[in-house]
Amino acid sequence: MQRMIFVFVCLLSGRLMAQDGYDICVYGGTSAGVIAAYTAQKMHKSVILVEPGRHLGGLSSGGLGYTDIGNKYAISGLSLDFYRRVGKHYGTFEQWIFEPHVAEDVFAQYVKAAGLKVLYGYRIAGATKSGGVIRSVRLDGGGGAREIRAKEYIDCSYEGDLMAKAGVSYVVGREANSVYSETYNGVQLREKHQFPDGVDPYKTPGDPSSGLLYGVSPKTLDPAGTGDKKVQTYNYRICLTNDPANRIEITQPERYDAARYQLLVRYLAKKPVGDLWGFLKFDLLPNHKTDINNNGPFSTDMIGNSYDYPEGDYDTRKKILQEHIDYTKGLLYFIGHDPQMPGHLRKLMLEWGYPRDEYTDNGNWTPQIYVREARRMVGAYVMTQANCEGKVSVEDGIGLAAYTMDSHNCQRVVVNGMVKNEGDVQIGGFPPYPIAYRAIIPKKEDCSNLVVPVCLSASHIAYGSIRMEPVFMELGQSAAIAAGLAIDGHQGIQEVDAGRIRAILKDNPLADGSTPEIIVDNDDKARVTVTGDWTKQRQDSYGFSRLADTTADGESRSVRFAVDVVRGGMYDLYIYIPKLKTMSSFTTVLAGGKELKVKTGGLLVEGQTTGQWVYAGKAELQAGGKNNFVEISNKGADGTVVADAVLLRLSAQ
Repeated sequence: MQRMIFVFVCLLSGRLMAQDGYDICVYGGTSAGVIAAYTAQKMHKSVILVEPGRHLGGLSSGGLGYTDIGNKYAISGLSLDFYRRVGKHYGTFEQWIFEPHVAEDVFAQYVKAAGLKVLYGYRIAGATKSGGVIRSVRLDGGGGAREIRAKEYIDCSYEGDLMAKAGVSYVVGREANSVYSETYNGVQLREKHQFPDGVDPYKTPGDPSSGLLYGVSPKTLDPAGTGDKKVQTYNYRICLTNDPANRIEITQPERYDAARYQLLVRYLAKKPVGDLWGFLKFDLLPNHKTDINNNGPFSTDMIGNSYDYPEGDYDTRKKILQEHIDYTKGLLYFIGHDPQMPGHLRKLMLEWGYPRDEYTDNGNWTPQIYVREARRMVGAYVMTQANCEGKVSVEDGIGLAAYTMDSHNCQRVVVNGMVKNEGDVQIGGFPPYPIAYRAIIPKKEDCSNLVVPVCLSASHIAYGSIRMEPVFMELGQSAAIAAGLAIDGHQGIQEVDAGRIRAILKDNPLADGSTPEIIVDNDDKARVTVTGDWTKQRQDSYGFSRLADTTADGESRSVRFAVDVVRGGMYDLYIYIPKLKTMSSFTTVLAGGKELKVKTGGLLVEGQTTGQWVYAGKAELQAGGKNNFVEISNKGADGTVVADAVLLRLSAQ
């Protein structure tokens, strides 16, 4: 009798847990999550987007408004569409520098346009899996427990929580260089964001018995290239304003402790600075706002306090987040008020405050910490330094990356009696490279219905290049296409053909059936005809290189870009122009026989990019026409002429 009652209670409990069934469940309302869910819905799949917090867009709407791009050539599809929509808000063609609330409004546009169902305030508690297939996930939230059943799952969280609950292989920390034959992984004591020699680590200078200053680890530095469980440091990307009408004063926060910032005082004593940019990456956003990032040896990065976050439970993470908030708000207050800070820096800091119109439901403070790296899947393929540097390339690419191999510091230690930061790596100089489809899917034996576009399969140092918001959105779109194809083909996710994903991205990049824009780059040998001697330049180009005429010798030179037009009509023409002091004021362009002139003087290129699309005018092109081309020449030039890339968009689209 007792056993029968027990069974009845269990069945009743099961009925009380809300259950939902969908084609695709996307976990994590990051930028990648919103784009993945939107794409899946546009593929006519039933979708639920689960966001543990209350905001969409992750870091893209959480303060990182000064976008890390790398090379615009790498950004396409809905990822590029996001920056075009932001541009529309500001009255520009595309915008890579923006306010947090503008980004969140754009993500809301995607949700509304697709009619997405978003479940806010629910965190994953577990996953049921059998035969290598996730059958359901259990969620906990304020509205009670829920069970979500889906055919395919996409983990778009920064932490890889769904992936971990599903028992998929992953790593945390840095591999030794020897694991993947790398040179920039593991322990790295380098020159960037580093203390100058002579900064004393002890509370009483020269006295080890007095103890170490806050933030300095007593650990001994391991040999270069040694692997460990340390993750690169986190911080908050800080949005402040100097507009008096929109500014809230920075006041002393709870749990404030000036002792945390003594290393800043000692650093400035060794290396005085003229303004706040000397130790804060003080990038400016529209409407008198900032995106403040870490800069220098002591800044907004809370070095050494992120180790327990990736695998920590929710209470552990909550504690770590609060510690970062306390540290960061305390730092801002310290700079503006502590008498140990130079007077001119205090005065400058007091001009800034929290913006009234940002994060209005969170005390005007971002709800999203910068989780630069947490878990990383060990999937069907591991991206490594060799991929970044182009020494190894993949044939199943479903997105591009182009950013520097970038790791922030991982620890602060004592070396030869001096404070030193360890872990910062910034190695670039390579062109865009493909990200393997196999890097966003688990090994077949781990799971056959999960895609992981954020905590993807990459070594620590390769992940440092890939982990940028535009790339996450790009991979989110590819993940959704893969999940949709797996459902349609009744396949495991490993059986999906990456070529089909690429074809869909090419033919329907915005997932709405609109006519794709046409881009021709100078490196497209099949479509580009060069007349005269041009110099090939690789640095700061769109894509892999650009052509330049710098001679001014009177010889006629031109570069013709043949254009394949599927749908005839009037097109808007844009030319990619780099930021060059010697750029010709006018570049002659012929489009379909129509002569246009592009004014390049006074070109303003903002953000982490070295060029932008400049509008040239309209040109009518015929579908399948043999005379469809854009030609850049040095006719009438009074300086350097550059032929890099051309873009055509069907007008009024």
